[in-house]
Amino acid sequence: MTERSRGVLYVVATPIGNLEDLSPRAQRTLAEVELIAAEDTRHTAVLLNHFRIRTPMAALHDYNEMQRTPTLVTKLLAGDSLALVSDAGTPLISDPGFNLVRAARAAGIRVIPIPGACALIAALSVSGLPTDRFVFEGFLPPKTAARCLRLGQLQSETRTLVFYEAVHRLTESLSDMLQVFGGERRAVIARELTKLHESVHQDTLAALLAWADSDSHAQKGEVVVLIAGLAAKNTAMETDKILTVLLEELPVKQAAALAAKLTGGKRNAIYQRALEICKLPNI
Repeated sequence: MTERSRGVLYVVATPIGNLEDLSPRAQRTLAEVELIAAEDTRHTAVLLNHFRIRTPMAALHDYNEMQRTPTLVTKLLAGDSLALVSDAGTPLISDPGFNLVRAARAAGIRVIPIPGACALIAALSVSGLPTDRFVFEGFLPPKTAARCLRLGQLQSETRTLVFYEAVHRLTESLSDMLQVFGGERRAVIARELTKLHESVHQDTLAALLAWADSDSHAQKGEVVVLIAGLAAKNTAMETDKILTVLLEELPVKQAAALAAKLTGGKRNAIYQRALEICKLPNI
């Protein structure tokens, strides 16, 4: 079977709120494919009806993706073209579709992105936090212990942190973030982006938690939480603390190597810093 006779899998971004954000290219693609694989067909039906698109749909979500993927790949191999959509935004970004895309590529099927809305990028672009380097963490664990463990692993991260959060867990997550990162760490809550009640609040974690606790509107809608990375000065202080403890028990090279792993810093620079610390009193 030649590649030309196979179908194409289009990964189509859909609006995160404002229907005008569905591009003409996306509209045409959704109208022309043989089938749309949708996270929730009822939700996608509203979008399709708005644009008078009559393409058939099949549900593809977290609970059936593994079982349904072989059937969809067979359709693609037979020459049908498919569009993959999630409820909102870009598919696969904390949404289903990874297994289908991986299987399609493994079968030699073309996978073409139709770009558009993405909540994390939209939030980052208006946050006022550094955008040159960032880390997307998706959804944090729902339980406090696991959530704090993950946040603790990010405590020394210098890049801007971006999270999705279920609105009913917003205050719990903000409380855990405050405990781990400190109340003075700058952060942003971006709510209901592109929708009627869109809001973007930047403040310290302590102030944002107080706001979320007191404002009932803060706990409604779709939420993106962004946290400023640890300042370089603070990162150096944390590295020194770790090195000082390790040097009490380990040779310089071993202490520097372990500190580099713990902090993500450059081993040579940390080794030189370890040598400097060894010259200080009481080391």
